[in-house]
Amino acid sequence: MKNLFYLIIFLLTISSLNAQQYGKLRGFLTDSTSSEALAFGNVFIEELNIGASTNNRGYYIINNIPANKTYKVLFSYIGYETKELDVFIGANKITQIDVGLVTTGIELQTVEKIGEKVIERNATDLGLERISIKNLETLPKGVETDVFRSLQSIPGVQTTGDVSARYYVRGGSSNQNLVLLNGATIYNPFHALGLFSVIDPEMINTVEFYKGGFSAEYGGRLSSVMDIITKDGNKNQFSTTAASSFLTGKVMVEGPIPTGSFMITGRKSYSQDILKKFLNDQNVPIDFYDASVKLNVENPFIPNGRFHFFGFLSRDDLKNNNPFKEDFNWENNIFGFQWVQVYDSPLFTTLGLSLSQFAGEVVPNLSNAKPRKNEIKDFNMSLDFNYLFDSKDEIGLGFAFKTFNSELYTENLQGAVSDISSFGGHFSVYGKYKILRWESFGADIGTRFNVTSFTPDAQFTLEPRISLTYRPWAVFSIKGAFGVYQQEITTVTDENEVISLFEPWIVTPEYLSPSKATHYVLGFDYYLTENISFEVETYYKKIENLHAINENKSTTGDPDLVAGKGESYGYEFSTKMNIDPFRFTTGYSLSWSYKEVEGWTYYPKYDSRHNLNVSLEYNIGLGFTASAIWNYRTGLPFTELTGFYDKYFIEDFFGVWDKLGYYAPFTILGDRNLGRLPDYHRLDLSLSKSLEIGFAKFTFDVSIVNVYNRQNIFYFKRDTGEKVNMLPFMPTATIKLEI
Repeated sequence: MKNLFYLIIFLLTISSLNAQQYGKLRGFLTDSTSSEALAFGNVFIEELNIGASTNNRGYYIINNIPANKTYKVLFSYIGYETKELDVFIGANKITQIDVGLVTTGIELQTVEKIGEKVIERNATDLGLERISIKNLETLPKGVETDVFRSLQSIPGVQTTGDVSARYYVRGGSSNQNLVLLNGATIYNPFHALGLFSVIDPEMINTVEFYKGGFSAEYGGRLSSVMDIITKDGNKNQFSTTAASSFLTGKVMVEGPIPTGSFMITGRKSYSQDILKKFLNDQNVPIDFYDASVKLNVENPFIPNGRFHFFGFLSRDDLKNNNPFKEDFNWENNIFGFQWVQVYDSPLFTTLGLSLSQFAGEVVPNLSNAKPRKNEIKDFNMSLDFNYLFDSKDEIGLGFAFKTFNSELYTENLQGAVSDISSFGGHFSVYGKYKILRWESFGADIGTRFNVTSFTPDAQFTLEPRISLTYRPWAVFSIKGAFGVYQQEITTVTDENEVISLFEPWIVTPEYLSPSKATHYVLGFDYYLTENISFEVETYYKKIENLHAINENKSTTGDPDLVAGKGESYGYEFSTKMNIDPFRFTTGYSLSWSYKEVEGWTYYPKYDSRHNLNVSLEYNIGLGFTASAIWNYRTGLPFTELTGFYDKYFIEDFFGVWDKLGYYAPFTILGDRNLGRLPDYHRLDLSLSKSLEIGFAKFTFDVSIVNVYNRQNIFYFKRDTGEKVNMLPFMPTATIKLEI
């Protein structure tokens, strides 16, 4: 026993001495001019051939570095000059090195992809796309630069037209996409007619877009996640950015405050004549604005902590100035707080509080349109922990508490009224473990536990998630993902509507279960060279308890929603080439999607069999950049009109009918979505020039939408059969000034 005791003491002593021979390196990577975080940059110790990438806050940490030695550490970010520092790593210590990188200049920035990570052999990032404002600036603008418009070049993402930025991911409807702004939910992130999103790209620092198989920290939606982190503002000097196009004007002001920084943005539409001219003199009563503010201060109590206070609002008004046409209005309002903290250990935490509200209304005036009024509010509180082990493995834990309040008043064509006021609560806990200790294998294994209400009838559910990566060779990897996803809120949208300006949100009624989706994803990627890569992904998605509006509702006692199901599957191919001075990308998808409601199976309105996107960027030199995008897709489904009849409205003793004693024309529709519109294709071109004069930087952009004036059909008017086309040949121009 005595010998065993001495052996244990000896082993503990050796273990302790061994542990003291290692240290850690961590810090933040930023832009040297503004101190803005450089997300997804690279930190590399060449001698040891180890490194790390910064997260979406610009934070990095490297564990298990042999101690008591000085190393050359490389800090790099594409579009910036690489910095090399000699760093001494102490034993059993965390060495913090915060580094600011200097940009390489206008000419290089406009051609290279900013924020692209080097190849990580064990990265579990299947279905993840990262977007930065620098990427957006080099693409043809269309009407204006827009982060949601940029999604159309990603295989698996569908849109339904030029005048709608609403998107559909791998066969899921648009309400199944989660959009987060600094952790707060945006319910309707689109401006009038979808020509613009409500997110001004000038305010964006990073965007992470997951098109399926996303890990356990995200919940509440079935199809995709867009996680947007806004800029903190210039911490070193005051600066102003102003831009003007044919349709909008905008401004951003940022600068330092004691122990922090601020950023304020604003954008307003001011011209309808230009758009009206190109839309065959159709009246386009667009009036909108959006604004944001963000205040950032250092934690005065704990080092390496930051407090972020932010607000965002947007509003749209479509007033036809015609008593026989309906008017529309809607708005978003968001207020939030985040506390991001790095501790004296490999622990990273984020505390978030947010209040998000969406409200919309259809005012029928004297038209035949039905009134509609909707509002949803949510309060969210979340806390996330991330810890990095010496083995490079990571563990993530977190919880979220959310409450919903929704109100909806609407009528259907039969005159039945739906007046719904509902309250919902949601509590979730997630945990995940990322295995990153082996170079050729990585895994992200986790689950979410949900409580869907705070009543005796509360439902308890689990959402298991797993993502695997195996890279047998440095240039080739196999990836797979499986996940279960749940959604407690839904939208009430009539699928017979030809165009929908906004979708009313409600909490899922108690007589229905939350929607549920199961994802299966398999992918491969191959790097022919460091600058040429190929990716292939295939997926299958099954949806249960798919909520749909009850089109047969005839009295107030009938349910407003019914449950159906859906499935989608497909194949996606993409190619990326970045060979100076060219950048070339292609994306192709072959997909099928179906819905089944009350025994009827049909294609959803966004089902398109073939989609192809090709983009080319060319750095001409001297600050000039040219780019082109060509989009092609097969025709979307629509419900064909088969005839008309005169319907006589009679009085209902229960007061359901609101029109009495007269005939009104009604349409007879065929089977849902059996018709197909003609194929869609469009070419956009852009030329931009960046110029620095003294302290000012100018960016001039000229774009041409629909270069060969393809007459793409948007929809057919049901009362006349007349076809309505999408955007025609349309030149646009933008000028931006940064001081």
